Amino acid sequence: FWVANVCLSLATSIFSFSFETWAVVEHDKGHRQDLLNETFWLMTFFESAALIGSQVMSNWMVGGNLEKEIACPSTAAILTAIVGIICISRVYGGSPQTVTFKEYKVSFYSYILCDRRIWLLACAQSCLHFSIVVFWILWAPTLVADGREVYLGLMYPCVLGARMLGSTLFPFFINAPLRTEDCLVYAFIIQGLLLSIIAFDYQEIGALVTQYFLFHACVGLILPSLARLRTMYVPNELRGGMISLSLAPTNAAILFILMQRGYYRTVENSEVIAFAAVGLFAAAGCMYVLKRLGKQPYQNWHKL
Repeated sequence: FWVANVCLSLATSIFSFSFETWAVVEHDKGHRQDLLNETFWLMTFFESAALIGSQVMSNWMVGGNLEKEIACPSTAAILTAIVGIICISRVYGGSPQTVTFKEYKVSFYSYILCDRRIWLLACAQSCLHFSIVVFWILWAPTLVADGREVYLGLMYPCVLGARMLGSTLFPFFINAPLRTEDCLVYAFIIQGLLLSIIAFDYQEIGALVTQYFLFHACVGLILPSLARLRTMYVPNELRGGMISLSLAPTNAAILFILMQRGYYRTVENSEVIAFAAVGLFAAAGCMYVLKRLGKQPYQNWHKL
């Protein structure tokens, strides 16, 4: 079980930043740069749609038979992955670029570790990832903590639907006079306030679910915005290393929190959510500082 989860997490992470890098590289071959923003929010939109569709398909395949609860969806996932590999292999026609570890280390140090803007962007990504993981771990226990009967299977696609709607707001904000960092500051603050209310204030089921929807609507807006900033500040060949840099401390913090909550019982669920809210406020501060250190006017890294 542990090995399966580690492999799944590794594959998901690699696919996420590799697909984003591939999309940017293919886009740079002859498409207008302003269309790249449309690509980012469509990636987030269809990712949420795919998650909803996969849940519907899994529920249909499992039905009421608990004996095939794991085997049947796992087999479908394997077949879908094979089809995806075949499709990508047939579409991709470029020659792979090879680089030595020494060259990569020098480039990573020069462009990533020595740039304060990258550290601020990585910190914001780390805080967002931590809050999303905390949300998905604790959203169900928070809803049913006082014995309320809630249809969690129905709420899951609704929350992802809110994320889809949030991603559709990205084109409107990107064409507004506000900079991307300003939009992220407001979105992170709203998310932090929502988690703060969830952590410290008892809510009726309707108000609590509404806050869940607003939280994930902000997630749908933030994800393509961060992808746009990564394109401006991070070279394509270093994008994966930069994302891994932001995920490493997040995963360590998640493991620490889970050990303290699940094994030692030293923290409560509300304290974990409050800690995630503090991280979101810190992410808003990072975006504010990044705006002051950012490129004026906006320039794409690939054009420098």
